[in-house]
Amino acid sequence: MGFVVSKAMNDSLKGQQEFMRLQLERQLILQNLIRERQTAMQIAWTREFLKYFGTFFGLFAAVLTTGAIKRKNPAVLLPILPLSFIFSYHYDMGYGTLMQRIRGEAEHILDTQSTLLELPKGPLTFEDLEKIRISQSNFFIEK
Repeated sequence: MGFVVSKAMNDSLKGQQEFMRLQLERQLILQNLIRERQTAMQIAWTREFLKYFGTFFGLFAAVLTTGAIKRKNPAVLLPILPLSFIFSYHYDMGYGTLMQRIRGEAEHILDTQSTLLELPKGPLTFEDLEKIRISQSNFFIEK
């Protein structure tokens, strides 16, 4: 009799473990899909921004060039310099290799400089959360 109960409990435990594994796999897949969509949105936003900023930059450069020629003063062209850095950054982000370079640098940090990733006072623990929860609940009760 004990063997039958033990076998049933073992089967139930294996079923629960399989269910938990499937849930974890689904959560990991969902988190990855959300991350991919957020990254795609960021790149799409950059490309859209680049259209507007590129138009502004082109018109601004043309006006400043015309002004520099008319006044015979090349110093009028100086604002183009910082704007060209902004334009280059956004172009690299939207159409260049900036994301690959960022990913490579992030992997380098994870591999060689993981101490930079540590949280102040270490990782949160259940006890820390409970202390905060209790102190906050006491705060709200006292008022």
